[in-house]
Amino acid sequence: MVARPLEIETRPLGAAAGRSIPRVALGCGNFGGIGSALDWVGHGISDDEAMALMDAAWELGITHFDTADAYGAGRSERAIGRWIASRGVRPTVTTKTYNPMAEGADHGLAPERIERQLETSLDRLGVDSVELYLAHEYDPDVPVAETLATFEALRDAGKIGDYGLSNFDGRQLAEALRHGAPVALQNSYSLLDRTDEREVLPLCAVHDVAYLVFSPLCGGWLTGKYRRDHAYPQGSRMTQRPEPYRRLVGARTFDQLDALAALGERRGTSMAGVALAWLLANEAVTQVVIGPGRPEHLEPLREALAQPLTTAECDQLGAIFQR
Repeated sequence: MVARPLEIETRPLGAAAGRSIPRVALGCGNFGGIGSALDWVGHGISDDEAMALMDAAWELGITHFDTADAYGAGRSERAIGRWIASRGVRPTVTTKTYNPMAEGADHGLAPERIERQLETSLDRLGVDSVELYLAHEYDPDVPVAETLATFEALRDAGKIGDYGLSNFDGRQLAEALRHGAPVALQNSYSLLDRTDEREVLPLCAVHDVAYLVFSPLCGGWLTGKYRRDHAYPQGSRMTQRPEPYRRLVGARTFDQLDALAALGERRGTSMAGVALAWLLANEAVTQVVIGPGRPEHLEPLREALAQPLTTAECDQLGAIFQR
């Protein structure tokens, strides 16, 4: 018996866009690899596992898929394209460009590269256009005005619905806003990564830029899989790409996670469910991109939507996870 789909609301995708985006997206960064890491191409989620995960997400009501040209060196986009062709349905799609797709390949946001990379993305996805196209990183070697002008031309040509940015800090976002009108910014944000609260979130609010969140569970740290004085589970991010998370290893983080687990136990929900509910309670967050490894990892989203946090619980978590 298929579970009843979730009711996932939509939010405006920035003032300039004139369109909305679902509050939750399926992150496909581990299809055929581990993000954009060339050393891990061919690892991650297999084709069959990706198809099952997309099936489960669609049945649950998740209709927006998030990917990038370099995820799995193109394998992620290709898997989504096969799923679209075989299932006969069309999710809305975010994809991105910046990172190289092979050893020695070019990278960056030069206009001619953006145009070339978008065409290859559309070909792998099997679509004529994507709803949202993002600069995956800031490129110090290309004037941001050139990059944004290229995005605007692609939007005017009907190749993309709208454009935005990813992994931009406050200074870089401010520069981009002086030269164009990106409708969205996608950055890492979670209870354990609140850096964007200082500069980025205020800028997004002032300029009506939709704020999209990736890594909402901070590489699995907010799920309870990493425990004090225990070895990291095989196949986890801490055994594959630990570098972004080494700063978390310490007594303070484990004390915070113990408090999160206690709150989840009182509410009858998982730690991940509480962490996702905290993000969904934040009106500044337009979309949360979740990247489950298996269909059962979608359950915390159901918990988060079914049991939203109270204001008092949000305040409590804010105090526990002080930035």
